[in-house]
Amino acid sequence: MRLDKETFKDLLITAGLPIIAVIAAFWIAARYVKPAPPDTIVMTTGAAGGAYHLFAQRYRDILARERITIQLKPSAGSIENLQRLQDGKSQVDVGLVQAGVVSGESPAGLRSLGAMYYEPLWVFYRGKDEIDKLSQLSGKRVAIGPEGSGTRALALQLLKASGADNPPTKLLPLGGNDAVVALIDGTVEAALLVASPDAPTVRVLAKAKNIKLASLVQAEAFTRRFPFLTAIRLPRGAIDLAADLPSRDVALLTTTANLIVKEDFHPALGFLLLQAATEVHGRAGVLQKTGEFPSALESEFPLADEAKRFYKSGTPLLQRYLPFWIANFIERVAVLLLPFVAVLLPLFKILPALIQWRNKSRLFRWYRELKHLESQVAANPDPARLDGYLNRLDEIENGVATTRVGTNYSDYLYNLRLHVDLVRNRLHNPEHRKHNA
Repeated sequence: MRLDKETFKDLLITAGLPIIAVIAAFWIAARYVKPAPPDTIVMTTGAAGGAYHLFAQRYRDILARERITIQLKPSAGSIENLQRLQDGKSQVDVGLVQAGVVSGESPAGLRSLGAMYYEPLWVFYRGKDEIDKLSQLSGKRVAIGPEGSGTRALALQLLKASGADNPPTKLLPLGGNDAVVALIDGTVEAALLVASPDAPTVRVLAKAKNIKLASLVQAEAFTRRFPFLTAIRLPRGAIDLAADLPSRDVALLTTTANLIVKEDFHPALGFLLLQAATEVHGRAGVLQKTGEFPSALESEFPLADEAKRFYKSGTPLLQRYLPFWIANFIERVAVLLLPFVAVLLPLFKILPALIQWRNKSRLFRWYRELKHLESQVAANPDPARLDGYLNRLDEIENGVATTRVGTNYSDYLYNLRLHVDLVRNRLHNPEHRKHNA
């Protein structure tokens, strides 16, 4: 069946416009919908057996429940983790980085999912004199951690601020068990360690003879100078209640371990990692209260958008009750469907009025033509023009007869035909033409 011009216009208005609007809405929505998250991510960790590596293993086990694989890539520590995250060729997606390892501007292209837990700085030393300030380490042999470690980066900042980083002070790249052995056998006179209170290195040194733990009287002052630091009080007996270690309250400085991701890290996986971090780090400990971590504590890295939403509103609603992949699929589909709803609902309200206007406009066109003819007849009722007037009236009548409108508008059509007949009767009645004139 061949469509005439008017029918084609009707189809274009009633069907074409909604289709175009839906396609436009789909195109706009698709630009803002992220693809499905990958099922494998790469995480850079610390040394095997260290805290970062152990926590990464726990994240890996938790995400495995949702069929997400975390590939672990051991490293020397925070500095190397940061370098890998900044390297576009490393294929590393996420890593734990100690706060305070960045000096100056925040590295471009990285975002934080928040602070995961406290990382206290332990200052163990040997000797008769009591040490309660870092400046007292000047001139001593001090283990400050290996190259590439967050411990070394933090120690260098604090020793420099204390004026204890220049000769004759000897800063040795020893950390972990190497630093413990060196301090116990006297190779070094002090060791700066960043580790949890449960770390074997801390427990060994806390129990070792002739080794003391410094309580820093300037801890609060350091936090004013370095905003990423927090001063905390380690209660007496917190390391070992039975042995009463430490034997007094100790003032410690602590930084935080921050979970850092690349800027293009999929936000759905960001939420999933934060849920895992809550499970791993959310319980009370020696240095923290229940629910204190993960948190949005200040760091050198801007907080990711998904982290802001997580700390404000918690886990997304669907992920609380549905498996990760199902929840993510529904969320992505919803982003596509919402614009459709936003476009189609107004269209459903507008289309009836548009169809009504379209039907009436066809008839009103002939009303205008008929009114114009009446005006011509009234202005010039010359009988010599009668045939021309009647021919024009026939054209109008034929136009009305071929005009297609919906059945709801038939009354307009019949009224128009009556008006055409009325004008024709006037044209055939000379007296009426004279009266009109």
